[in-house]
Amino acid sequence: MKEKTKFVCGECGYETVKWLGCCPSCGSWNTLEEVSAPAPSKSGGSGRTLGGGSRAVNLASVTETDSIRISTGISEFDRVLGGGVVAGSTILVGGDPGIGKSTLLIQAASNLLKNGAVLYVSGEESKAQLKLRASRCGVSGELLIMTETSIDAIEAEVERLKPKFLVIDSIQTMISPELSNATGSVTQIREATTSLTRIAKSNNCAVFIVGHVTKEGAIAGPRMLEHMVDTVLYFEGDRHDSLRLLRAVKNRFGSTNEIGIFEMRQEGLAEVENTAGLFVTGGNDTGCAVTCIMEGNRPILVEVQSLLNPTAFSNPRRVAAGMDTNRLMLLIAVLERRGGLRIGDKDVYTNAVGGIRIDDRGADLAIAMAVAGSVFDRPLPESTVVIGELSLTGEIRSVDRLYNRVQECARLGYQNAVVPASAKLRGAEGINLIKVKYLRDAFLTFTDK
Repeated sequence: MKEKTKFVCGECGYETVKWLGCCPSCGSWNTLEEVSAPAPSKSGGSGRTLGGGSRAVNLASVTETDSIRISTGISEFDRVLGGGVVAGSTILVGGDPGIGKSTLLIQAASNLLKNGAVLYVSGEESKAQLKLRASRCGVSGELLIMTETSIDAIEAEVERLKPKFLVIDSIQTMISPELSNATGSVTQIREATTSLTRIAKSNNCAVFIVGHVTKEGAIAGPRMLEHMVDTVLYFEGDRHDSLRLLRAVKNRFGSTNEIGIFEMRQEGLAEVENTAGLFVTGGNDTGCAVTCIMEGNRPILVEVQSLLNPTAFSNPRRVAAGMDTNRLMLLIAVLERRGGLRIGDKDVYTNAVGGIRIDDRGADLAIAMAVAGSVFDRPLPESTVVIGELSLTGEIRSVDRLYNRVQECARLGYQNAVVPASAKLRGAEGINLIKVKYLRDAFLTFTDK
């Protein structure tokens, strides 16, 4: 009897009985892969199994201790997780090769040993290689390690040892022996993640999963992989640079606005709690502006740089590193229409120092002032920070938690702050506030060379 197959989209999980070049659900091309169709259920045509051990309970009977958080011993990691690890949760950590995912998790596993047994499963390295990594990071020898790719073998070992924490490195190497699909295929990844989620919930065991990323920067495997887990974290940064950023893109137990900042050293990852000077060069050159953005509850000073160059083509280039290109084009349009600047015949290049990505609208005015400074060929006054959102009318609008931003700038020694005129900043001390209502008013702050 011929084995039945179906085609599954690797992006959205859409299923069809025949191959299609374009997925009808998400519109992606060449993402449908042939997989084995599951055998029909003996429970009937609906595939449901009647009866079960699960019972409904009253919400009032659920205690807060059922979701108590456990610290990883790394405060920056805890910040991104929302305060610590929740028992029975599944946490997916993705990032480029060599960025430090395994290093972070083996350090966290060492710290979690005081709260219970930790099982570290690697499908990519041998026990000797794990030992070398652990020795370099100063990890205790009490950590349980296992080199295995079979989900069934891992589940049997979890049932035997009953660990409180489980680390899987990586999900793309895990296979289910019941499936004939290749390792790393859509079906294998989905089945492995389903099994790990079941292990986490049934054993009240927190599971950390390492995920590889594609060249587009998304976690490899079906898109539904991110929906199956409780928390999705991305490790960002240039692997040739020492700075690393840990960002949450999904968190059922906390905020997705927090970031953790680490520095890669010889002995492993070290936390960076004081961000002063990390994303600021310290000068007041032409085409540069310093702003303060909010990442969760943390104010971070970032320097924005701009370079304008006459274009030789009919369509000038707009290149934004560390910020949204569409937002840059919008700000350029406001500068031309409301600010009276001629930028249409020039290529515009902008950059956020340090590799951080700016998504805060409070940096709009700083980006606009950096571009305007390149046009005027004049710098901003020394020790000046620029904060504000720029509207399409050219008005400078106030931003969230402006007082916290200004106080952080004052703490770091900045003397002047260009802020919206509508802002109410009572009690701001140690810094001179320059209030501006419109974009043209902000241009008056530029100094002569």
